[in-house]
Amino acid sequence: MAEKQSEGIGETIKTIVYALLIAGVIRTLFFQPFWIPSGSMKSTLLVGDFMFVNKMAYGYSKYSCPWALCPISGRILSSEPERGDIIVFKHPTRGVDYIKRLIGLPGDKVQMKAGQLYINDKAAPLKTIDNFIEVKLPQGPLGSTPACYNQPVALGGSCEKEAFKETLPNGVEHTVLNVRTARSDDTPVFNVPAGHYFFMGDNRDNSQDSRVPLSLGGVGYVPAEYLIGRADRVIFSSAGKRMLYFWTWRADRFFKGLE
Repeated sequence: MAEKQSEGIGETIKTIVYALLIAGVIRTLFFQPFWIPSGSMKSTLLVGDFMFVNKMAYGYSKYSCPWALCPISGRILSSEPERGDIIVFKHPTRGVDYIKRLIGLPGDKVQMKAGQLYINDKAAPLKTIDNFIEVKLPQGPLGSTPACYNQPVALGGSCEKEAFKETLPNGVEHTVLNVRTARSDDTPVFNVPAGHYFFMGDNRDNSQDSRVPLSLGGVGYVPAEYLIGRADRVIFSSAGKRMLYFWTWRADRFFKGLE
């Protein structure tokens, strides 16, 4: 009897080890789970959105593995990202994952003037759309409250942000938000170096991105090897502090495609 129990325990351990190995291979080579912790990509992505990032989209580097353990120099099986892609990348110095929209390609000139994006000296057209409205309440595990264009807003009130449809030079349309007049609305010209990319959040006044250089605590230009994958679809979404709080689930965002 003891021998059979020992064999059963051994089989269980092997099953668990195999399952972990398969999960590790899938996470390293194919899809990585990602949970949105902040509002920097509103209204495209909301705090509490959950997705799987496509790691096959741009090839692989050492940062494709957890803790940057892949024995890869540069990128292999690489393909170029497209302007407007929503991309998860590793912060060049902090070692944490960020998710932003790709705005500037290698060789581009990028600048903000009075809150409008210019790429290679041409303004990206903006079309005014209905304000983005959400309830001003703590959001997600961090319990952060959203900034509002119509301040002051009490907790539980309607928090509004100006919304615009922005069109990038390759025709990609997406929504950007405005909360206030900010320093990042007017920037110098950024000349994107070869092998690097320029990222911005859609929630323009509440995004730490390439508009602030690394030396000043921002993101700066992101080297190609730091790209992890492309976000294409929200799988699940919860506005609460815990995923199991079913009354905070956003059913209208389940399996929602991103643009």
